[in-house]
Parts: sequence; C-alpha cells; structure tokens
Amino acid sequence: MHADEAVHAAKFGDLLEHGEYQYDPQEYHGPTLAYLTLIPARVLGAARYADLDEITLRSVPAVVGVLLVAAHLLLVPVVGFRPAALSAAFAAVSPAMVYYSRYYIHETLLVAFSFGALVSICRYLQTPRAAWAIAAGTTVGLMVATKETWVIAFGSMAGALVLAWSLGPKHQARPGPRELRRAAAHLAAAALSGIAVAGLFFSSFFRHPQGIVGSVAAYATYLARAGGDSWHVHPWHYYVGLLLFTGSDGGPIWTESAILALALAGLILGVARVGGRGSDRRPLAFLSAYAVLMAVVYAAIPYKTPWCALGFLHAFVLLAGVGGIRLLAALPAPRLRPIAAVLLGAAIGHLGWLAWAGSFRFASDPRNPYVYAHTGPGVFEIARRVEALARVHPAGVAMPVEVISAQNLWPLPWYLRRFPFVRWETAPVNDGVHAPVILATPEMEGAIREKLFEWRPPGERELYVPMFDRPVELRPRVEVRGFAAKTLWDVAELR
Repeated sequence: MHADEAVHAAKFGDLLEHGEYQYDPQEYHGPTLAYLTLIPARVLGAARYADLDEITLRSVPAVVGVLLVAAHLLLVPVVGFRPAALSAAFAAVSPAMVYYSRYYIHETLLVAFSFGALVSICRYLQTPRAAWAIAAGTTVGLMVATKETWVIAFGSMAGALVLAWSLGPKHQARPGPRELRRAAAHLAAAALSGIAVAGLFFSSFFRHPQGIVGSVAAYATYLARAGGDSWHVHPWHYYVGLLLFTGSDGGPIWTESAILALALAGLILGVARVGGRGSDRRPLAFLSAYAVLMAVVYAAIPYKTPWCALGFLHAFVLLAGVGGIRLLAALPAPRLRPIAAVLLGAAIGHLGWLAWAGSFRFASDPRNPYVYAHTGPGVFEIARRVEALARVHPAGVAMPVEVISAQNLWPLPWYLRRFPFVRWETAPVNDGVHAPVILATPEMEGAIREKLFEWRPPGERELYVPMFDRPVELRPRVEVRGFAAKTLWDVAELR
C-alpha cells in the first residue's frame, strides 16, 4: 500500500465505523471515494477498519477504471464508433491509467466523472436538451466532491466551451429570446444539480453540514500547494518526460508516445474535419481545446505528482482514438491501410505489455516511473515480525506496541491496524512504560536506549534485542528498526 492509500483507508475506516465522513479542508480530498467503498465493504461484511483488506479498497478504483473504458461507447454519437472504440482500447492499456486504477486514491474517479461531464457537454452541443445539461451538472458535482483539482478540469472545460461555441455552423441564425431563455434554464438546472450533489456528499448526507463550509475553505490550502509550497515541486516538462520516454537500468523503456503522437494527429485532423462528416465541428473542437488547456495548466503548476497526469492523459486518449482512425482514412493508398493497422495494433500491444509490467513485475520498483515514493516490500517483514511476536504474547493482538519517529511512517498504521494498543510518538517518552515491541527510525535509537535503561537498576532492566538482522526500509531512505523484549523474542524463536 502506498502511504496515500493507507491514509485514505484510515479516513474510510472512520466512515465505516461511525457512519459519517468529516471533510478536512487540509487533507484527504473529497468523500466520493469513501462512500463508494461502502459498497464492497458492506458486501464483504466488513464492519470495522481492522476488517478491511487491500482488495476491498482497491476494488473501487479498479471497477471505476473498467467502467471508464466501457463508457467510451457514449462517445459514439460524437466521434463515431471506430474512434470511440480505439479510444477505449487506449484507455484499457495505458500504463499510467491501468497502474493508478489499482491505487486507492481519487484520481481514477475524478477522470471518470470528468469524462461524464465531457460527454454530456458534447451531446448538449449537438442537441441542447435539459437532460444533457442536468447530466453535465451532476457529473461536475461528483467532480467537486471527489478532489479539489476539479477546478482545473472545469476551468479547462469552460474555456474550451467558449471556443467550441464560436465554431458553430456559419449559417446558424442568432438565438432569439426564446432560445436564450431555454439556455438560461438549462444552465440553472445544471448548476442546481451540481450544487445539490456536491452538497450531499460534503455534508455527509446532512450529518456534517460544516463540510460544505470546509469545501470552500480548502482552496486556500491547495492554492498554496499549487504555487510550490510543497516538496512535490517539479519542472514544467515533468509530465512530458514521464509519458514520452523514461529509461531505466535493467527495466523496460517506458513510453506512451503512441498515444501522444496520435492525439496530436487527432488534434489536427479532427478539428480540420479530415475524413470527417457533417458541418458541426464544435464537439471535436471542444475536446481538443480541453486537452490542450489541461496539459498547459498542469505543466504550469509547480506542484506535480505522477497520478495527476491522468486528467489530461485521458483527454489525449480521446483524441488519439480520433487521430488513429482518421489517419487510416487519410492514407493516400488503400493498400497502406493494412500496414498502418498492424502498426497500430503493435502499439496497443506494447502499451498493454508495459501496463502489465508496471502493475505486476515493477509494481513497487523505483525503475517504474509511476512508482512515486512507494512503500517497499520491507513493510511485509515488519508486519510479519510484529504478528509473530503477538502470537506468543499473552495478550495476543492486544500486545502493546510503540512506534517512535518524527518522520511520516505511513502506511505502517495500515499494516498495524489489527493492533488496538499501538502508541505513536514523535520522541521517546520516559514515563517508565516500556512496550514489549518498539519500532523506530534510526535517529531515535540513542534516545530509546536511554528510555529503556534510565528508570530501573541493572538487575531489573528488561533486555531488548534487535528484530531485524539487516536494514529494513519502509520506503526508499526511510529505515525502520525494531526492538523486542528478549523474553518474548526467545519464545517466538524468530532468529
């Protein structure tokens, strides 16, 4: 489990056990992820945080990721069947989209809800009906209730919509008073539906109305982070390098350049109507402008994490489907099309292989560019040792455990979730209380020795032995050391 996944799991544990999600404007993001997780948790009979496992949690983004692929069929009336199907194929094999659809974080949900808003707006451009306006408002409301970065996607949609509207059919008459009143009514319906949906989630379905106020106050925090008030600061080209080409020693060459190249073709050929039909370019112009605006904004923001790339990457996926099909149609010689189709199939196959390698073989390997401060396999050794000691302790999982560190040790709380008496300290507390198991980072070791030996004379001291015979890292450069009471250690026979 990544540290962020474990934090969201703990937040969901509060909802599971107490029936209320209290939105925090400083951290954790919106409540949709937690509320959707209630479905598999209830189905599997989980009633407590300690009952949860990784499958229960990760099933939510995984299912949403699969539904997102299927939802590309909604684009058929906008771009045609073959471009929509090709876009779905790219979404299914994109290494980044697959990898983060296996993460218990909000990004896949945000992409799915944003796609719902995009489709609704495109359909409204084709057929201005109240149903599409309400669908757009509802999906934007879900975006708002998912993650604070919805403002980037929504702002890009608004800018793209202005451009798309200006590209309407030249022969179209100016709207009269009746049409303007209808458009205003549709806009009001969209706004009301969005506000209602977001309000329901942020208020924890009226159980925590303060969450609505917090959802507004949160943007001061996230604006500061976007401006560079964080260690997640990267140069403007960070995402370009991430998606275009990343080499590694002993690992594969990671690239999603096929999607980017075909998206560029879709941007050019789609708006230019090469191989297209009809006179209304607005839906494709809207998607194209949205993709460009999203990429520009995310490049300009200093705060960058790799999963944030999914928003504009999926927009490129949509354009790549258009670009791939229209490139085939634009080839001057029909005999070249089978060759181009084979090359397109090879590109999809290569992306699929990278998606498999990234999600399994290199799932927590730093050579995978989508692995970002990820937990290493050492966490399993830490958990196994603590659980083995608990099995021989008279109190079992009620065995006291001390964790001492000033560093961020997530996701360790997740792996110790079944131990109800874990004491978390940022420095040793010399109160004469010594847990039989102590976990700490190296800088605390000297103070821990003082804690253990200060309060009792030599004949009454409990001896402690190291739990690990080699360095064990929770994450890269975050070592955890363990100390166990010798009497317990000898019984456990862990040497």
